[in-house]
Amino acid sequence: MSDRAAQPDAGALDRLFGALSDPTRRVILQRLVQAGAQTATSLATEQPITRQAVVKHLQALEAVGLVAPQRIGREVQYRAVTGPLTDAIGWLLETGGSWDRRIDRLRGRRS
Repeated sequence: MSDRAAQPDAGALDRLFGALSDPTRRVILQRLVQAGAQTATSLATEQPITRQAVVKHLQALEAVGLVAPQRIGREVQYRAVTGPLTDAIGWLLETGGSWDRRIDRLRGRRS
């Protein structure tokens, strides 16, 4: 199998990294990972933004598969879904390994 075939979909990675580029979204995701499922209202209590702004950030995270909403009665609880991060970590490791191999080859040429 070639390196290209092992790589995840570039568009999906672009969207994932785009969603994670926002510091507020990273804080929200980290809070969900650490504390478990929460409502937008509870997430907004520790953010310097409105509940509606938190909902917009949650929608962006949901669009890339990093959070999943679940209606419980009148409330919607959001939980972290860390599976999409596996593709990103794999890409980072492969890319880092590729650069390591290139650097090693360059060092070998100078010897």
